[in-house]
Parts: sequence; structure tokens; C-alpha cells
Amino acid sequence: MGKIRALLPLLVATLLLQPAQAQEERVLPYATIFVPTGEAALDSALAEASRLRRLAGEAPVDAFGLLSRARAEPRLLEEVLHSEGYWGGRVEMRIAGEPVEAPGLAERLQALPPGEVPVEVRVIPGPRYALRRVALRAEAPAGAPAVAALPPPPGLRAGEPARAAPVLDAEAALVDRLREAGHPLAAVVDREVLVDHEAQAMDVTWILAPGPVASFARPGIEGDTQVNRALIERVTGRLAGQPYSPAALDRTRREVQQLGAFDAVRVRAARRLDEAGHLPVTFALTDRPRNAAGFNLAYETNYGPTGRVYYERRNLFGNAETLRVEAEVSRLGAGGGTEDLNYRLGANLRRPGLFDGRTTLVAEAAALRERLEAYDRDAVVASVLLEHPVGQNWIVQGGPTFETGRIGRDGNLSPFTLAGFVTGIRYDSTDNLLDARRGIRANLAVTPYADIAEGGGFVRALGSLRTYFDITGEGGTVIALRGTVGSLVGATRDVPLDKRFYAGGGGSVRGYGYQQIGPRDARNRPLGGSSLVEGSVELRQRVSGPFGMVAFLDAGSVGGSETPGFADVRIGAGVGLRYATAIGPVRLDVAIPLDKQSGDSAYGIYVGLGQAF
Repeated sequence: MGKIRALLPLLVATLLLQPAQAQEERVLPYATIFVPTGEAALDSALAEASRLRRLAGEAPVDAFGLLSRARAEPRLLEEVLHSEGYWGGRVEMRIAGEPVEAPGLAERLQALPPGEVPVEVRVIPGPRYALRRVALRAEAPAGAPAVAALPPPPGLRAGEPARAAPVLDAEAALVDRLREAGHPLAAVVDREVLVDHEAQAMDVTWILAPGPVASFARPGIEGDTQVNRALIERVTGRLAGQPYSPAALDRTRREVQQLGAFDAVRVRAARRLDEAGHLPVTFALTDRPRNAAGFNLAYETNYGPTGRVYYERRNLFGNAETLRVEAEVSRLGAGGGTEDLNYRLGANLRRPGLFDGRTTLVAEAAALRERLEAYDRDAVVASVLLEHPVGQNWIVQGGPTFETGRIGRDGNLSPFTLAGFVTGIRYDSTDNLLDARRGIRANLAVTPYADIAEGGGFVRALGSLRTYFDITGEGGTVIALRGTVGSLVGATRDVPLDKRFYAGGGGSVRGYGYQQIGPRDARNRPLGGSSLVEGSVELRQRVSGPFGMVAFLDAGSVGGSETPGFADVRIGAGVGLRYATAIGPVRLDVAIPLDKQSGDSAYGIYVGLGQAF
């Protein structure tokens, strides 16, 4: 009984204190109000940097917490002012109409009736300061000549606003220029910034340590790779003894990556030179999986569905070889049976790193059966080409090609044998293989053929140019253009049907059937021609997330003479949907022919992976 009497006063005191504690700890909702400065861009930057606004919903606080946030806000916003060149600006904060410095403000806020408390943020930017002087100075006399040879920092000129971002960008550019001049250890030792409030100006002085000019040491290789080390060293070893250059280092990294056997290639440069004064660099390699398999499905009106499966074996013999075996079946269901079925079974072997380490052998062989409206063909084809890069974006190729089999129409197939020599050149500066947004892609192939069975010969030339313009700079709106020109030159006999030019279909002029544009025979079947001209313009617009839309116009003409012309141009127009995936966009296009010929469909539907061009 005595214990109960002793606890009664404590219980009563606890009950009396609870309302007071609840009042002190009451969450105080608030609304952050920015008074416009008159500069929309500055207002947006201030609002985005505001911790007070960001945490209003994420982390509710009581009056004391709100007051602490409000008092810390000016420092954050002053950093925004400085970054935009307003070095004399100030920030005023008021909560419920009172300055945040007012004594006893937290208690008065806590006693307010329920409701949002207004927090006013008034930013007075003041005048925008200007750059007055930009100077460079070497840390030590030995580095003075290199620093003196530097051009003025890019993007910084006297009289321009004293913003922070251009200063930081110029600092990074100074180091890059020193490294491009062969100084691998170049660094900024200090940045002296003097703000003269009276003159409303800012001076910037960089103290630079260029370090010595150096060349590359023989690169090292690390990583548990199964690729022949001698092959890798043949590629990376070209760096040894070369003057240091970031571009040369990146070019070599890309050449190692292009061997095709590595999932990742990373380059690490040492922070100091070796005893001989060379810069050690190390290539860290991660192998790709040795085996890969996949499939691809496509559909085209008047041609039907196409299915393709492949198996790929990488680093086949230890020298980064890639063997790809592929089987394709098309025109599935055409004609209601298997008579019009097409198939192709082929193998492709790539052997990179030959000779100087930059030449690639590409050997290919395939057996195929084609049943098209233009011709029927059963053949075996083979080629052996050498490819060699020239500069950063060019590749030249050349080598023999051979094919033999039977070709004709309506089941009347005649034997043929052709031997040729492929010569070609490619240029590619695009940013993505399956979904380019900027850059140029061009190729030209000229192949003289000799007819082994019948005698005579001809030259087949085909060139194309594709260019991409990123209108928004973020890939949201892209304009893609394509042009193709082809010609058969010097034919002394009838050119085999498969070597003639045709137009129409998903990779050509959409809206028309496959190979349906050009001269036709008495039964309205494609005959093919001796020249080709095609062009396309396509607007690609991202709509939301992975979804996009396109609108396009295609045109093409197939002529009977060697000289390409525009005498009988056919035009198709349409729209399409795109769905972006990790391996490229899924494409669905619907097009109509604007110049229908007899027998043409009213529309065409095309489904595939990757952009149309």
C-alpha cells in the first residue's frame, strides 16, 4: 500500500506533462515561397538547390527543426548565386512574417494554430560580377615553357560573367591540353580566386604543374584472359615508345575492344614515370562468354515472316576468332506450302589481329535456296576478305568471292558460276549500330565479276550514305536521311537475275512489295535493272519512356541503263512505332504506296529489330 501511495505523485506528474510535450513535439507543416528575382533561370536554380523545399514533404519537423533548416538555407543559396556570378548577393528568410533571427521565434511558431506556416525566401542577387583577369603560372621554373605555350583558357574572356561553371570547365581543359601536349602527369596545384567587391570583378589565377614530357612504356596486361597474349601485345605494343597522347591511348583501347573477345577493356595509367622516364600503362581485360546463341524474327507484307537462329563461338582457337553459324528461313507460309520457302545456312569466321595487329580476315560460306517473284536460285557462295582500318572511322576491304549453282524462273534453272573480287570502303561515325542518333554511315562496294561458265563479265557497284541529326541533343527528336545509288557496268552478256538491282520492301521503299519496283515482264513479275536510286527521310520522335513514333517518306527507281536516273520514281509514305530495348528498338512500320502499279498491295506492314536504316 505504501508503494502505491509513493507512485501516485509520479503518475500524476506524468499525466500533467504529456500535453505539454505533445505540444512541443508537434510537427509543423510549412510552405516554401520564393520571391521572384526577375531572372527565370536563376529562380529555377535556386528552387532546385533549396533543401528547405525538398525536405518539406520528405522529412517533417517541429518548430525548432524548421528554424534550424531556415537558418542553414542562405548558405546553400549563396553558393548558387556565386556559381552564377552574383558574388555580392544576400538571402533573407522569414517564417510566418518574422525574420529567422528573431528571439523566441521557435516557441511562437509552436504555439500557432494548426495549418501550413509560410516560409518566405527572398534572394537579392545584386549586380553580376565580371571576369577581370585570367592568368596561368607554373609551380616551378621547369614547367614555365609548357605553361607559357598554352593558349588562353577556353570559354573565359575578360568582361564575361564571373560564373563558376566556365571556370571549372576551363580548369579541366587546361589539364587536358597539357596532356595532349605530351605531359601525362599534368595537374592543377592551386586555383587562386580574388573577388573585388568594390570593382564588382573577379580574378582567376591557376598554378599548374605540367610535369615532364614522356612517352609510353611497353603496356602491361592483366586479367584472367584466354586470348593469346602475343596477339594482345601485337595490338597494345604499338604504344611503346610513342609520345604520350590520350587520343593514342583511347585508340589502342578501342582496337583491343574490337578484337571481339573482350567484354570490358580498361586502361590504367601510372601516377609516376618509370626509371627510364616512360609512362607505364596497364590494360585490364575481361573475356566475353565463349558461347552465345540467339534468334531474330521479322515480318513483311508480301514476303511473309522470317526466322533466324545463330550460334556463336568466341575465341575459337585462342586468337580472338569468332565463328558464327546461322540458319534463316523466310517466306514461311507463302503460297500455302513449302514450294516458295527460302532458306540459308551459313558460317562466318572472323580472325582479327593479323599482320600489324589491325587487319581482320573474314571468311564466309553459305548454302541457300531462294524462291522469289523475280527469280529462283539454288547456290553455294563463299568469300574471303581482308579488312583494315584507316584512321578512326574508315575501313577498307578486299578479297575474292565465288558462287556457283542454278538460277532461273518457273522451275527452269540453268547452271552458273561466278568469280569476283570485292573492293570496298566503309565510313562510320555514328553513335549506335542499331539506333543511330548522330553521325554519318557510308559504304561503297565495287565488285568485278567473271562468268566462268559462259564467259564475259560485268562490274557491280553499290554505294549508300546515311546521316543522322539529333535535333534536341538528347535523342528525343532525330532526323534520319538515306541515299543509295547502284550501277551494273560493262555487261557483255545478260547479268544473272540475282545480281540485277531491285527496289521495294522493308529495307528499301516501304509500302511496296519486296523487289516490286522496276521493269516487269509480261506476267507482271520483276525483271530487275541495271541501275538503282533510292532515298529516305525519317522523323524519329521519342514519346514516353521506351516508346517512340516515326514518320517517313521513301522513294526509289530502278532503270534499264547503266546510268542511274529518276525516270520512274516510286514513292511510299507511312508511320511506325518503336519500343526501345537493350539490344535495339523493336520496329513496327505501316506504309502505303503513293504510285501503285498493277498488282501492288494497298499497304505494307514491316516488323523487325533495329531501325529501318
